Formats: sequence, structure tokens, C-alpha cells
Amino acid sequence: MSDCNQLPPAVGAAKPAPKVIKRYEITGKDRLLLGGALVWCFLTVDTVLFAPVWGIGLTSAVFLWYLLLLTALGRRVFHSWESCVLLMENLVLAATFALQSNPWMRWWNLLALLVLVPIHTCGLCASTQLPWWRPRMLSERTACWFSGLFSGVGAAFAALVPTGKARDSHRTMSFALGCGAAVLLLCILVPVLASADALFAAATADLRTFLRTHFTTTFAKFLWALILTPFAFSLFYRLRHPAQPGALFPEKTFFMDGAGFVILLAALDVLYLLFLLVQSAGLFGGPDYLAAKGISYAQWARSGFFQMVGVTIVNLSVLLAALTFCHRQGRGWGAVRLLAGALIAESLVLLASAAWRMSLYVSVYGLSFKRLMTYWGMGMMALFLLAALWKLLRPNRSFCRAAFPIALAGWLLINCVPLDTVVARDQVERYLSGEATSLDVEYLLEDLSYGTLAQLNRLDGSMAVYTMDGKTTLGTLLAQRREEARAECSDWRTWNLSAWRAAGTP
Repeated sequence: MSDCNQLPPAVGAAKPAPKVIKRYEITGKDRLLLGGALVWCFLTVDTVLFAPVWGIGLTSAVFLWYLLLLTALGRRVFHSWESCVLLMENLVLAATFALQSNPWMRWWNLLALLVLVPIHTCGLCASTQLPWWRPRMLSERTACWFSGLFSGVGAAFAALVPTGKARDSHRTMSFALGCGAAVLLLCILVPVLASADALFAAATADLRTFLRTHFTTTFAKFLWALILTPFAFSLFYRLRHPAQPGALFPEKTFFMDGAGFVILLAALDVLYLLFLLVQSAGLFGGPDYLAAKGISYAQWARSGFFQMVGVTIVNLSVLLAALTFCHRQGRGWGAVRLLAGALIAESLVLLASAAWRMSLYVSVYGLSFKRLMTYWGMGMMALFLLAALWKLLRPNRSFCRAAFPIALAGWLLINCVPLDTVVARDQVERYLSGEATSLDVEYLLEDLSYGTLAQLNRLDGSMAVYTMDGKTTLGTLLAQRREEARAECSDWRTWNLSAWRAAGTP
């Protein structure tokens, strides 16, 4: 009975079509970015891996990166004060490769760019939530960077599939695959046929020599660029089409009782007080007091300043740990703040003592690149200690909010100072005035940039110079150095203003 009451199924009723989820939404701008990513990868590989030194080629790679960011995100690049500051910082650091030739600064600036460019790029992504002054920002943006590199790799292949009529799409894809296969087979078969027939080998000798000379490394660069392009485009795609940000877990700060920090800070305060008392005896007692102790004044003056800078770094780390993880209540917190203030004062006195001893050493031996950088490091550590003092007076304020801008401004400032010229001028003037009886010409020429040549030209070119290879003259070494500068300027990737000026020096 129940079977009779059932209605027959409708004839020809179509089942609902399954919903097609389009994984990658590719637009015309995405395809433009894919081509730009390929060009950027080729330029970066050509500049970083195949150039003997880094010059204007690396500058061009960084500028092209930001041009692609502007294409991808538009005005979002300028949406905040943080983004504008990092944009200026990174562009100036990139420009230093086209301006100077100091090998140490090249390496340090490259490391700085490898840190700052990802931080800036990921800060433009809508999925990042933490502000720049929070230490957890580093881990969040690091995760965003690697997620962007790998999570959208398939978008590059999706962008290669043209939209429109199916017939045109299949034809375009078939044409591209056919061209690639033809080039690959020709690269394999032409050398095989040349080895099989002497006449064919003679007929194609010039062609094969030309290709081997001009396109062997180009093919390797292009292959590396093809490998890296999907990852670079994946990052740009995720910046334009970010995933939904995950829930931001609340920060859980681990707090400790103040007794442990009081003991630690008190021990350091007593130790540095005793150390400073001994130091004051050496400073005010003079050479006679040191001679009575069996220590020469020069030996005492030229030791310890590098260690003092390291000790100050340790003190700063202990200060920040105490101010961050100590319970901010009761007598323990008051004692920690008092002892932390004393440690900051002692650390500043330690830095002043190190600077004084460094000055004594420089007055005898002159400046060097390392000594100038030590002066800069002392100044930066003093500023960081003052930032820690600001944190001590206002515990709720973030130390990083003051320290990060100080670090960026300090590194930008030292890049604007012609360090090698300052060192060379000091050394040459000391030699010409008779304060120094010798001059380390090999150090000024080989270990520093081309900026030293203008100062060394003030000396007599026939002056005898002893190097690892034997005796020669200053004029010969200067001519060799100018030839190296001309070699750098002959390749656009390694060109820089410092080498160009040195190459034109008569």
C-alpha cells in the first residue's frame, strides 16, 4: 500500500552540479607579477651567484623588488610610518652597493637587507597583526615569510594557463611546450651530431663556440631563475590574496620573584664597583703606578676595550630580563629597579673607560677600520643603555620601541660616513707629520676600499713598500689597485662609484 502511494521519480531530473572551488584567482596583474618575478630571480641569481663582487647589480635587484611590491600592493606600501621608514632604510642600504667598495660593509649590508627586507615585506601582509615594537613580531613575520614562499607555489603554474576560449588556451599551452621541448632537444642533439660527423662539426664550429661562450652560463642562470620564480611569485600572490589571519594567542609572560634578580644584580653591581676602583687607580696613577705593578702603560692602554663592549652587552641582557620577568610589586621590585639603575650607571662608566683607553691607543697607533667601528659600537651601546633607563623609569613601555629605531638610524648613519677615507687620511697625516715612523700600505690598499687611493696619492710613488710578495714601490701597488677598479667598472653588475672614481685617478 505504501509502495502505491509513492510518487515515481521525475524523469530527466538533473542532479545539482557540485560547486567548483577555484583555488587560485589569477588576474592580469598576477601574470604581470609572474613575469616580473622571473626577471627579478634572473637578476638576483646573476648578481649574487655569478658576479665576483656586489655592486650596482645588487642595488638594481633590491630596487626591482620594491617596484614589484608597488605593482602588487599599490599605496599599501606607504600605509604606515613603519613601512615608510623601512622602505627608506632598505633603499639607502641597497644604494651603498653602488656607492662604496668596502668588503666588510658589503657583507654587513647584505646581511642587514636579508633581515630587513623580509620584515618590511611581511609587515605589508594583511595576515600579520603584531606591531613592529613587539619582539614576537619577528617570529610572526618569519612564519609569514616562509608561508608566503611555499603556500602559493601552485599559483605560478595556474597563472601560466591562459583564460578565454578553451581552443585558444590549449593552442597557447601546446605552443609553449613545443618551443621548450625543441630548444632542449636541439641543445642535446647538435653536440651529439657534431661529434658524429667531422664535416658537420666544422660547419657548426663558430655557432657552437658562440653559444658556449655567451649562453652556457646564461642557460644556468635562467634555469636557476625558473626554479626560484614559483617561490617568489608565491610570496607576491599571498601578499595580494592573503589567507585569513589565525587567532592571535595572548602573550603569556613568565614572572619570577624579585629575590633572584636582586641577588644577580647585586653581585654584578659589587663586581663592577670593584673593577672601576681598580680602573681608576690605573687612570689617575699614571705610568709610574703601572710600572710599580709590572705593567707598561702601553700594554694597559691597548687592552680591554673590546671586552668592555662585550661586558656591556651582557649587562644590557641581564637588565632587560630583570625588568621584563620580575614581579612588579612589593619591595623586591623596588630593589630590582634600584640595583638596575646602579648597573646602568656602572655600564655607562665602563663604556666611558673603554672609550678613554681606546683613545689612548689611537693616539699612539692611529685609526683603523676596526677601531672606528668600535667607537660606533660604544656609542650604540650607550644609546641602548639609555633606552634601558627609559624602560626602567617607565616599565610599561617597550624597550624595542626605542631600540629598533636607534639601531636602524645608527646603521644608516655609519653607512653615510666614508670610514676608509677617514682611516687613510689619519694614517697618512700621521706618517707625513712624523708621528708614525711606518705606514701599513698593504692594509690600506688590500683590506679597505678604493677610497684610500686618494690619500695614498699624497705620498711619494717611489717609496719602497714591503709586502708578502717582496719589495715593490707604492706607485706600482697604486697602479695595480687602479687596474682592479677598472675591472670592477667594466661589468655593470659590479660597478660602483668608489671604484669608478679610483679608476679615473691619475
